[in-house]
Amino acid sequence: MSGGWNTIESDAGVFTHLLESLGVKGVQFEELLSLDAQSLAELNPVYGVIFLFKFPTNAPYVGDGAAPRDGKFDYAASEKLFFAHQTIQNACGTQALLSVLLNKSSAVAGGSVDIGDHLRSFGEFAMALPPDLRGEALSNDELIRDVHNSFAKSSPFVDETQRPSNPDDAEDVFHFIAYTAIQGRLYELDGLQPAPIDHGACDDNNSIEFAERALEAVQRRIARYGADEIHFNLMAAVRDRRLTARELGDTELLAREARKRRDWQFENALRRHNFVGFAHEVLEGVVENKLQEGGGNSEAAYQKWVGDATTRFERRMQDRQRRRQGGDVQMED
Repeated sequence: MSGGWNTIESDAGVFTHLLESLGVKGVQFEELLSLDAQSLAELNPVYGVIFLFKFPTNAPYVGDGAAPRDGKFDYAASEKLFFAHQTIQNACGTQALLSVLLNKSSAVAGGSVDIGDHLRSFGEFAMALPPDLRGEALSNDELIRDVHNSFAKSSPFVDETQRPSNPDDAEDVFHFIAYTAIQGRLYELDGLQPAPIDHGACDDNNSIEFAERALEAVQRRIARYGADEIHFNLMAAVRDRRLTARELGDTELLAREARKRRDWQFENALRRHNFVGFAHEVLEGVVENKLQEGGGNSEAAYQKWVGDATTRFERRMQDRQRRRQGGDVQMED
């Protein structure tokens, strides 16, 4: 297997760009700021939701084979829906995205979502494989991997080959999973589990029923954590809101969606770039200008620059201390 997979941000603009880059048409992601079922249902049609949470490190995560912590394993469902084991680290975001879209496409479940030629071919090929080989096929798909990595975070100060020896010093690890209704059942699709998890009956075409059942499952998962845990994120895969706005003649919604797309485009452009090199060039230019002020004596200019900066800093600290003392006197009076 060539090439690695990088972590991606749980952001509606990022995930919308990912699916569009993969050839999906007429779909976007919306970030959900609450667990209100009515608000989610109003985005109808909702194809599924993607949930991001902190990976638990103090308790077993995978079910014991007989049953998961919530719902029940449906091993037979892997033959009728797209479910792939996660075989490579950091691929869970794109895998959750595909778990929703492929299961709403004609390539897998006879759905109506246009996932484009590449994903359609991939889905038709993958459905002939068992879940573990589907995961391998996904991990080795160059287009999917390249699109996923288009938002790779780059830093010249991080050596990813070095891991902390103390587990307490390790960074938090997060995981994406998907919930979607398929053929009358609500499924949780998590590539780290042995099979799809069935959460009971759920009408594929009833937006409020799906919203209620899916958010109930999310709330049960959140309840496993302490009250001080707030690191969760929830996004919904929905029909492109611009299409809905045009059909309804809603100019206000269309304008709002157009602004959102412009904001996403700007934010995504920033995500793709590492500005350390730019900052380095700016600082070099500032230093060069300061040194030139010394009339050719670079050492003298440097020392004067440092001395002036130190003096200004000390003056600001003294002024701040005087103001603080003055405030203390006033409080005592």
